[in-house]
Amino acid sequence: MSNLTKYQPPKDLLKDRVILITGAGQGMGRAAALAYAVHGATVILHGRKVEKLESVYDEIEVLRGTQAAIFPLDLEKATDQDFAELAQSIKLQLGRLDGILHNAALVFGLAPLANQTLEQWLTMLRVNLAAPFSLTRACLPLLKMAADASVVMTSDTHGHAPAAYWGGFAVAKAGVEALVKIQAQEWEILPNLRINTLIPGPVHTPQRSKTHPGEAKHNLPQPHDLMTPYLYLIGPDSKGVSGETFFC
Repeated sequence: MSNLTKYQPPKDLLKDRVILITGAGQGMGRAAALAYAVHGATVILHGRKVEKLESVYDEIEVLRGTQAAIFPLDLEKATDQDFAELAQSIKLQLGRLDGILHNAALVFGLAPLANQTLEQWLTMLRVNLAAPFSLTRACLPLLKMAADASVVMTSDTHGHAPAAYWGGFAVAKAGVEALVKIQAQEWEILPNLRINTLIPGPVHTPQRSKTHPGEAKHNLPQPHDLMTPYLYLIGPDSKGVSGETFFC
């Protein structure tokens, strides 16, 4: 496990890179999309609600004077074929892919295991664990073609240290850390590929409001306050680092 506190990303850190961000319509995904664009990347905005993605698209255009790409897809319903078509669209429209930030997440709220249904578990496992796996696999041919490609999987403090009432969400996020370690070992023969886990911790996001509705949010960091490790892990300065867990 690693902690990152003093890294200073250069302004052109992501120049000429194409980065896909899932869950880019709000919260940490939106903040990462803006940060990546400001540091030179062409960003691909994934999400479920087109209007939210269009809003982030407009923000990027104002900040950078450049355009992003929008690829809406419902991870709860997506199939391997859907992910393959998304990867093919990226290849046809942008010609390359240098990184993926898996940020999309789904949690139904806190509840004891006795009150969580099979359908809820299957949905949380699908969105939080199976979809990132399948999307990464579909994009692997593109990532292999990049000189330096990075995949970042977002986990959660309750996946790293499971606790009561977090149920299927915690189990799915624990699976993300296992997936990262397995994939990092399999990519050891591919020096241009790396994959790491990033845990943002408590932060003022819509998801946090869902799991902690009565919490005073004024003391929590804002998503844009935590972008340093997001930039480090997706950019070239983390080359050679793989299979690690980072905390914001």
